[in-house]
Amino acid sequence: MTTRTDEQLVGDYLAGDRAALRFLVERYLSHIYNFIYRYVGHSAEAEDLSQEVFIKCWQHLKSFDPQKKFKTWLFTIAKNTALDWLKKKKPLSFSDLINPEGENPLLDNLSDPAPLPDEILIRADIALELNSALSQLPAHYRQVLELYYHEEFNLREIAEILETPIDTVKSRHRRALILLRPLLNQ
Repeated sequence: MTTRTDEQLVGDYLAGDRAALRFLVERYLSHIYNFIYRYVGHSAEAEDLSQEVFIKCWQHLKSFDPQKKFKTWLFTIAKNTALDWLKKKKPLSFSDLINPEGENPLLDNLSDPAPLPDEILIRADIALELNSALSQLPAHYRQVLELYYHEEFNLREIAEILETPIDTVKSRHRRALILLRPLLNQ
């Protein structure tokens, strides 16, 4: 049996196949949870926000443009949901604390309280080194790397999700790799 694409599942759901939505949720639940967890840093909030993302997805599925990728659309909802939660919970934006060198001293000193669920499956020594290095990067660089390498979005899709010009995303990707290299060689 061939696997249906996301867009086929959306079409099937809109045509009355209720199970199609369940397949979409199962396909993306862990990805959305991990993505949101990186924004909020707490598993309980990430679970609640993930549920909220899928509720929004269900409510607005009729407005989905089938000419676009469902995954990009869903991750845009996830990003906006996480940012809305952060705005409500935290009056000070972390991006406001970035110094002229592009560093955020506050973020560099925050510790990660628990590993992400998918990190448990990755070899511990490599995961710890990489996560330590990534945590030292400013949030806007880290977002691009995580979406590109972890979620496997291309740069154009990342630009759409982050609502940022493609050239800015390309620049952030290149700059993030430059900043990451010496952190991994320590």
